[in-house]
Amino acid sequence: MGHDLITMGRIGVDLYPLQTGVPLARVTTFGKFLGGSATNVAVAAARLGRRAAVITRTGDDPFGTYAREALRGFGVDDRWVTPVAGLPTPVTFCEVFPPDDFPLYFYRRPKAPDLEIDVRDLDLDAVRGARIFWVTGTGLSEEPSRTATLAALAHRAGSGTTVFDLDWRPMFWQDPGAARPFYAEALRHATVAVGNLDEVEVATGVREPHEAARALLAAGVGTAVVKQGPKGVLAVTREGTTAEVPPLPVTVLNGLGAGDAFGGALCHGLLAGWDLETTMRYANAAGAIVASRLECSSAMPTPDEVAAALEAGAVR
Repeated sequence: MGHDLITMGRIGVDLYPLQTGVPLARVTTFGKFLGGSATNVAVAAARLGRRAAVITRTGDDPFGTYAREALRGFGVDDRWVTPVAGLPTPVTFCEVFPPDDFPLYFYRRPKAPDLEIDVRDLDLDAVRGARIFWVTGTGLSEEPSRTATLAALAHRAGSGTTVFDLDWRPMFWQDPGAARPFYAEALRHATVAVGNLDEVEVATGVREPHEAARALLAAGVGTAVVKQGPKGVLAVTREGTTAEVPPLPVTVLNGLGAGDAFGGALCHGLLAGWDLETTMRYANAAGAIVASRLECSSAMPTPDEVAAALEAGAVR
């Protein structure tokens, strides 16, 4: 049986402080969690009952072993997660200053193994056969991942739904100013684009949400999803359908995993064939739930938790 969702991109270990409101220099206790945006999206979809897999690479080290074991524990297929000798599995630290300050510190040197994904190692039949294929902007930041990502997108050739998570991390690019042409090429192959205001500006050159959505549609996608933080989410289709959904009220503990929960729930809604507004409301609720929790991957909600939040009109 084929996959509902295959994601391709980052994996790593999140070491998050168990003390909130404390600068990292003074934190003494940390929790260890599976991390990486593409990985978290796959976990989020699996939590919602979808058959999910991730294409990525780890270091050939204990953290790499942990990442694969954690994926299997979440019900995510890890057959395309392979080790790279000589490169460490990435580690990410954060600081937690609710409600809206969560600095991230990425340890991905000398190079992250997930940027060593090579087109020759891809199972292109599986990529083409997945109902949804999800790639990220980070995958375009270095070779050979860039060529592999674009080749996988081209191989989809309009098969199923292809989501491009704009995922802008300028610190991963040797020359951030060189990113836009690669984003433009990825958009030509995608059917859905997802990004926040900073990310859509990088991809399109415009920041106003409605203008950015139109620019993404003009770049080739069929659906543009623009996340606006406290203003909620805007989604627009090429056919002219528009949904602008406010956020679900929540007391934020750590906002870092909310976007990945949103992504997994977005895929769930697309797979279910829901209308645009229903999908956006569901994805918003999933994101809000994770924002109320410390961790990312293990915080991804179940269908019952999302349903309860939607019924209550808030995350309690």
